[in-house]
Formats: sequence, structure tokens, C-alpha cells
Amino acid sequence: MHSNDFFCTFAVAVANTMKTIHVEKKEWWQLSTRAVCAVVAVGLLAGIYGWIHGGRSRQSEQSVVQDEQPRQENKTEVKYRGRTFSYKHKFNDLNARHLKAARKLGLNTAPQTREAARGMKGQLRKVETNGYYVVEELTHSVPYLVPTAAARLDSIGAEFADILARNGLPHYRFRVTSVFRTGEDIKRLQKSGNINSVSESAHNYATTFDIAYTKFDKVTNTSEYMTDDNLKLVLGQALLNQQRRGNIYVKYEWQQCCFHITARK
Repeated sequence: MHSNDFFCTFAVAVANTMKTIHVEKKEWWQLSTRAVCAVVAVGLLAGIYGWIHGGRSRQSEQSVVQDEQPRQENKTEVKYRGRTFSYKHKFNDLNARHLKAARKLGLNTAPQTREAARGMKGQLRKVETNGYYVVEELTHSVPYLVPTAAARLDSIGAEFADILARNGLPHYRFRVTSVFRTGEDIKRLQKSGNINSVSESAHNYATTFDIAYTKFDKVTNTSEYMTDDNLKLVLGQALLNQQRRGNIYVKYEWQQCCFHITARK
């Protein structure tokens, strides 16, 4: 029975009772007070009934909404089982080595402005996002390298992808965070207080680039995923292979969360 029906039934009962009972005038005030109290009690009971019934309805509606929501896809973590090693000890090529290789392979005269760098198409190759890596939006460098260094970046990307494929792992891309710095880029870095903004940097010769080890982009559309730490190990293995072949110098920059890499040949 709905709360309204209950209230009407009770009111009719009270009225019929009042018709059949002879009430003296002196008893009228007492009976009226009792009737008012009874009506208030009925109202409270009706309110409680409506609140309980409404709560059940809301619960029912909520369960329907929950049933209509799409189910979460199950995620499965997969791992590269390669041996771990100390990045700090393996990738500790000092700045002097990077500079020596940069002066040998890089530009003889570094441009001072970004506009000048873009005009050096015969000496520089633009590096762009591809199937192996993502070039981030650069604020303190321009995406240009000498052809030899650009080839080394591509070979690192190919080796990274090959290790993943040979181990049956999903395909990821790493991120390039810094490339060629012009004179004005160095000044901008110095003003920002960057600890690596030295005036004499291998980045000035278009032979050097930085790869982040905390950010990776998944390409394969599967439920399998890898953690950033495990992908860092894959990237580290690819760099170690290139380093052992004498192709690159590598410095592990833990404060900047990147590998600082310079082409050697």
C-alpha cells in the first residue's frame, strides 16, 4: 500500500468513528488533540515508508547503471628477462669524451640562432617522430643532427624494437627530449638555471641527443603492458650493445632522467 492510500484510509476511519460516537462538548478538546497527534503520527509513518521505498528504488536504479557500465579490460604485465646492471657504472663516459667526438664529427661552426640552424639543410638532418621513437616538443633545442648522429639514433631505435620483438613483448617507442642546441638555446638554459647548461656542450655540435628513461609510448594495441623500469632495462641493453661496438658514448644523467648520448662514428 502506498503512503497516500494509507493516509486516506486512516482519515476515513477517523471520520466514521466521530460520526458514531456521541461526543460531549467538554470532551471535544481532548478528542481533537488526540486526533491531531494521530494524524501527525500517520504522517511520520508515511514519510518513513516513502524514504525506505525510495531508497530501494535508488538502489535498484544504481544496480542497473552499474550493470550497464563496460567491463574493465584485464591487463597483464609482461617483462624483459634480461640481466640487470648498474647504469651509473656502465654509462659513465665523461663530458671530455663527448666533446672530443663531437668536435671530430660535428659542425665546425655552430649556428647562434634556430633560424640559422634550419637553413643548414646540407649539413644537418631533421629528426622526426617515427616507428622507433617520439621527438618531444623541444623548447631548448632544435630537432637536427649531423647525418652520422641521426643514423646512430635510428640504429638505437631499431635495436630497442628488435629486443622487444625477439622476446615476444609489445612494441614501445622511447622519447627524445633534447637534440641540437644553438647559441641562443644555451643562453636560455643558463637563465633557467639548468645544471647541464654549460657553454661548451656536445649538444652544440649536432652530434648529441638525450633519451628519457622514464617515458615510453606503447604502440601495440594489446592488454599486455610493461613497466617503465623494465623498458628502461631494454633501452639500456640497446645502448650497451651500441657502446660496446664503439658507436656511441653514453652518460647516465639520473637528475635529468635521461641518457646523454654522442655519436662516435
